Amino acid sequence: MANLKEVKERINSVSSTQQITKAMKMVAAAKLRRAQDKIVQMRPYSQKLTSILNNITSGTEGGTDIVYAEERPVSKLLIVPITSDKGLCGAFNSNILKATMALTEEHADKQITVMPVGKKALDFFKKKDFSTHTDYAKLFEDVSFEPVKEAAEFVMDSFVAGKFDNVLLVYNEFKNVATQAVIKEQFLPISKIEPEEGDSKPSQEYLVEPSREYIIEELVPNSLKIQFYKAILDSNASEHGARMTAMSKATDNAAELLKELKLVYNRTRQAAITNEILEIVAGANALEGN
Repeated sequence: MANLKEVKERINSVSSTQQITKAMKMVAAAKLRRAQDKIVQMRPYSQKLTSILNNITSGTEGGTDIVYAEERPVSKLLIVPITSDKGLCGAFNSNILKATMALTEEHADKQITVMPVGKKALDFFKKKDFSTHTDYAKLFEDVSFEPVKEAAEFVMDSFVAGKFDNVLLVYNEFKNVATQAVIKEQFLPISKIEPEEGDSKPSQEYLVEPSREYIIEELVPNSLKIQFYKAILDSNASEHGARMTAMSKATDNAAELLKELKLVYNRTRQAAITNEILEIVAGANALEGN
């Protein structure tokens, strides 16, 4: 059985850890509120804009006049895994890395380039034998539209230039504080709405002013940038939700461990006192015998 000093040191250590995890939970909760507000406000706008974009793309003759909708044989693939800069958020990062590695195995016959976003993805893929583009790995240092727009523009320009035939985003979609879903989303080329059987037209028709060409030229690039930004916001909110959940569980586990350690401490202390009493009684008996 451990002595009293060792048990007391463990109790102090666990208590200090519990204070840290409790503080981290509170910080994550504060950051989550702001991140959640951003994605909740962005999501309806992004979804409607994407719906209009897909409708216009589907309504265009084969989508051939939209450079971002050009479908070609996929030989060069760009994968964009979006992780966090920090850990202590459960399986948040490992789920993204596993999903990305699964994609690389699925497309092993293609030339794969990885553009990691987030320090965890950067550190992971530095050790792998993949071609990487690391200029936009630090987007989470400043979660705002301008740096994200630059990253999206690089991806879009590279696709148009033929450097990549297909672009996939891998990120955590924010559901709620305790739930994040790993999403593998095709960013480019733009997906077209397939008409339902027996229906040759899109579900909605839009009157386009001033012209379809102008809308395509202005709307399509902006919609893609918004889509990329939404993925970043989703991941940001998911990170804080995952960290808040992880720190909450860590705090609860520390409380349970403290209960057990205090029980061990009391038992050890009781055993030490009993031994001392026995030694005193034995000594007194020995004196009486003399």
